[in-house]
Amino acid sequence: MKLGFIGAGAITEAIVLGLMEAEFPLSEIIVSARGAATAARLAASFEKVRVCNDNQEIVDVSDILFLAVRPQIAEEVISPLAFPGGTAIVSLIAMLPAEKIAEWIEHPVDVTRAIPLPSVANRSGVTVIYPASDRLTQLFGALGTVVNATSIEEFNGYSAAGSLMATYFGCLETAVQWMVDHGAEYGRARTYIAQLFFGLAQTSIKGHATFETLVGAHSTPQGLNEQAYRVFVESGGTDALAAAMESVAARIDSSFA
Repeated sequence: MKLGFIGAGAITEAIVLGLMEAEFPLSEIIVSARGAATAARLAASFEKVRVCNDNQEIVDVSDILFLAVRPQIAEEVISPLAFPGGTAIVSLIAMLPAEKIAEWIEHPVDVTRAIPLPSVANRSGVTVIYPASDRLTQLFGALGTVVNATSIEEFNGYSAAGSLMATYFGCLETAVQWMVDHGAEYGRARTYIAQLFFGLAQTSIKGHATFETLVGAHSTPQGLNEQAYRVFVESGGTDALAAAMESVAARIDSSFA
């Protein structure tokens, strides 16, 4: 199987790194020269990776073609290309409806959308796919967990939730800086907070309890965790999180207008 990537950014690199670590059965990965530094680094690291300057050649020879360019230049990159009938196309382009890609291609074509998160690089990521695809479930399953959305509305909801990555790290940095202001050394504080949340993530992944249940399980009545969460809610923390997701969801929905 040959995979082609038009666009060589962070997500392309993460997918390739994960597939190479997983020793997924591939004959070749062809990466476009757009994102030259990333493409060159991947080609230098792996024999199966080849950089190609001609996007049309990538389309012609790929069994699965990944579109991984920025949405602002997607039409400029995609419209000039000729896509053979039956080409398996996977769009990694945020907020870009599959119908718009099909419109640019100018003939009937099936486009699968996917949202792989950066941690697919170390095979601990999660990838949302719509519509469901057995072949892509197998491929992304080598890189972590796969969620097959059953509707575009569900897919867009996952896309909004995926926008919380920077918020997560921002919350951790806020906690670390608070600790520094109260006498901790930054490196030790960072290690503590990172391990604290890593342990909590493992608890949620290994079990099947709802997050609401886990809130209760980690909140002794009148204890410190109960107090911190109560003050967080009363100060608008949960409302701010919901508002952020609503804002992102509205932006995603507007792309379909």
